[in-house]
Order: sequence, then C-alpha cells, then structure tokens
Amino acid sequence: MAGLLTGKQIVVMGVANPRSIAWGCTQAMHDQGATVILTYQNDRIKKSLARFVPEDYPLVECDVAADSNIEAAFKGIGDQYGKIDGVLHAIAYADRDTLQNGLVHTTKDGFDLAQNISAYSFIAVARYAQPILNDPAGLVTMTYFGSERAIPNYNMMGVAKASLESSMRYLAAELGPQHIRVNAISAGAVKTLAVTGIKHHSELLKMSQDRTVDDVSVTTAEIGNVAAFLMSDLATGMTGDVVYVDKGVHLI
Repeated sequence: MAGLLTGKQIVVMGVANPRSIAWGCTQAMHDQGATVILTYQNDRIKKSLARFVPEDYPLVECDVAADSNIEAAFKGIGDQYGKIDGVLHAIAYADRDTLQNGLVHTTKDGFDLAQNISAYSFIAVARYAQPILNDPAGLVTMTYFGSERAIPNYNMMGVAKASLESSMRYLAAELGPQHIRVNAISAGAVKTLAVTGIKHHSELLKMSQDRTVDDVSVTTAEIGNVAAFLMSDLATGMTGDVVYVDKGVHLI
C-alpha cells in the first residue's frame, strides 16, 4: 500500500548513515509519497549524507545543541519550502565516558549534555516547528525500552529517554488544541552506528533478539513503516503514546 503521505512534507532530524533508524524512516515515508527534508548537524555529517542520499532531498543544517540553530533551521525551512506536516526527531547523544560508565559515575556535565541533546532538543524542535506546521500535523520522537527498565549498560541514556517520553506526553497535551499530535516510537535494538557506542552492545543486540516473539530482530524498515503511519492522517486519533516497534521484546 502506497500513498499515505502523498502531498505531505516531513522533516527528519538525525540521519547520519544508511544503517540508521532515521534513514529507515526516511525511506518509508518517501515510499508513501512524502517529500522529506533532512537536517544535518555539521559539514562532516553533510559529507556523509552525500554518499547515499539522493540529490533531490532538501538538506538543512541544524545543530540542536543551541536553540538559535533550531530556530534558524525551521525559519529557513518555512521560508524556502512553506508549511510542513510533521517532524521526526531521531537525535540522542551522550559522551563516551557517560555511556561507558555506570550511572553512579555520571558527572553533572555528562548528565546535562545527554539531557540537552536527547530530550530537551525535542521540546525546542516542537516550539520552533510549530509556526510552520499544517493542521493537522504530527511530531514523532524515537525512544527505547531502557527508559522503563534498567537495561544493562544503557546507563544515562535510559534516564534521558525517560525524560524524553515524559516531555512527549506534556507536549501532546499542550499542542493538542492546535491539532498537533505528539508520539514516540520505542524501537527495538537495531545494529546501528549509535548502538556501537554502548558498552557490550553485541550482548544487548543478542539479548533483544532472543526476546522477540519470532527470534528475528526488528528492522529499520519496519520501524520506518510505523513512523510513516504516525505521520499520516490515519493516525489523527493518536497522541501522547509510546508505540512499541520491537517485535514483542517489551512483552517479556
């Protein structure tokens, strides 16, 4: 089935390489007819995107570490491309020491950085995207089961994802009157570049696969299909939800 997003413009934030969940979402939404606008953090990421992203995809610079960058990016998108129908926020970061060490060893700087990039940035994105969002529109962010359970070695990222999910619910309540729905996808563990930053990541991936209902890990394409649905008008009745796309890992 194709065409759920025909005529819609979606901004995707967080594509860094062809194995990323954000790229799987981008492809799925493109396949459903959307025009996808990609944001990138810096010139290094832009060069990486040039290796696999078709030339007809619009690219907009946006380093979410500063509000001014987010504000400028969405103003530029509005000026150049007009109204948009949704934003997929697939951005998270913690420095290596914070990722590799236990939560008890997390420094204030490490805590603040992880929360700023992984959780607060979604609030800022919602704020600056709001003026150019159509009615209706959708905001979707990416989370993980480590927000609810103490997943081995997920450490500070679990805390940041819990903050992100709470932010999602409050944003859904506040933006509902403007017909902006806000949801999160709790994606299963996928072998991406981001996952390799987690200590003993191969064990995490194996543990996740063993807990799927069919012993097969979820794919970025499957996650992307759900993202496409959430951006479509078929999902106008859904907001404030964490939607699990993990092949049943959260059941066990």
